[in-house]
Amino acid sequence: MGDNHVHIHKHEVKGNNLILSILLNLLITIAQVIGGIISGSLALISDALHNFSDVLSLVFSLVAHKLSRRKASLNNTFGYKRAELIAAFINAITLIIVAFFLIYEASSRLFHPEPIKSGLVIWLALLGIVVNGGSVLLLKKDSEHNLNMKSAYLHLLTDMMASVAVLVGGLLMKFYGWFWVDSVMTLLIASYLIYVSYDLIKSATKMLMLFTPDYINIKELVREVHKIKGVNKLHHIHIWHLNDQELHLEAHLDCSEDIKMSEFNIMLEKIETVLYNEFKINHINIQPEFKKEDPKDFIVQD
Repeated sequence: MGDNHVHIHKHEVKGNNLILSILLNLLITIAQVIGGIISGSLALISDALHNFSDVLSLVFSLVAHKLSRRKASLNNTFGYKRAELIAAFINAITLIIVAFFLIYEASSRLFHPEPIKSGLVIWLALLGIVVNGGSVLLLKKDSEHNLNMKSAYLHLLTDMMASVAVLVGGLLMKFYGWFWVDSVMTLLIASYLIYVSYDLIKSATKMLMLFTPDYINIKELVREVHKIKGVNKLHHIHIWHLNDQELHLEAHLDCSEDIKMSEFNIMLEKIETVLYNEFKINHINIQPEFKKEDPKDFIVQD
């Protein structure tokens, strides 16, 4: 059986950026809770609640990040590489839960607006923009290479957007006395949370369920492999993400001739090159066969 990794350069995700983001968000959460109580602003308290959920999600992301770096063992042959997928999924779910809570609170206050100390709201919203903006910049690069970091990044980005909304609301309340704007801004924040969470939940769920990535056409993949000399039929195929950076393929390969293992190794190297260059598959496990009596379908339901 051929079992090979294609070694590629991996972006090194830095946990220190998460630690700094946690500290910054804890600071702004405490400030917004106190300010929200004093000012009476639901939008400010909702933003604080969102920030606190971010603190929890960032801590969870940090733990998952640390776990994912542990080495494999006899009891955990894959290590903890899927921990970050679980963290991304849970973080996205918490965003949606917070969003529905905010919708409930804002709806009940929309038609009965209360006077709010807008000056305090404005200053704390500015603080939130600065703090969350800094955290967003810290995690932006990592978010492009890691679904867990992307979930943390989205939490912080929505925090920054929420603070912008709170700032706009604070200015409108200060200069026009439109206190109902506080509830409207809260509803907008909540709607945006649901919007940005959907794709994240979808991606994490597909990876956790071992779905074939959307961009891979298995029939096209088989056609490319069948062009290689000595290949009769690739079948019983499974393709899945172990995590963001490891895409696995396992399959049976019916050889056209009864060849030596050394000859199969040459064939396997060619298959690896095609699968990585064309489909970005970097972990390949192929079982060689010759005239074996078994199902030859691409996908075999056990």
